[in-house]
Amino acid sequence: MLAAAVEPAGAGPYLSLVAGALVVMGSPGPATVGATATATAFGLRRSMPYLLGSMAGTTVALVVVAAGLASVLLAEPRLGPVLLVLSIAYLGWLAWKIATAPPPSSDAAGHGTPPTWLHGLVLGVSNPKAYAALGTLFASQRLGLPGVALEAVVKTLVLTGMVVVIHLGWAALGASMASALRRPRVSRAVNVALAVVLLASTVPLAAGLFG
Repeated sequence: MLAAAVEPAGAGPYLSLVAGALVVMGSPGPATVGATATATAFGLRRSMPYLLGSMAGTTVALVVVAAGLASVLLAEPRLGPVLLVLSIAYLGWLAWKIATAPPPSSDAAGHGTPPTWLHGLVLGVSNPKAYAALGTLFASQRLGLPGVALEAVVKTLVLTGMVVVIHLGWAALGASMASALRRPRVSRAVNVALAVVLLASTVPLAAGLFG
């Protein structure tokens, strides 16, 4: 039944949704920079729990948007600032964690502790950019399916797949950088630079908090 409903619309709306997701969700932001920086500092394998947590948290945000609750949550005068403060504080902690991570080639690398799945989950759930990006995609993209519920379910499934692809893509980029960083000074400089970029991603959040 689903295939029959999808067939008349063709692949165009789905390709448009995927392209939009790559631009809106895949652009540099707290989640994508966090995935890259964590994989650069700790390697892809050791970063996987954090990545899975971040994917799960972003998926939670996606489900909230699909259910139409995001506008209610973000419009709540008391809840909005709390969400922003939580996100900024966590991103600051994650930036410090990445900046102080030992080089991949260092003997101490095995003793460095990467962020856990819970840290990734917290970031995904508390990241205001995720709600804004996902809300934009839901509002601007139409698949032409019969019924609001079916449209929301299919969009959620497609975008969940994009969450996984985007996280792994940015993490793979970070891991490829880590494998090339054999000199401790170079590794430290890259980690610090990524931490600074991650901190820079909090500027729009802080502007929204104090503006």
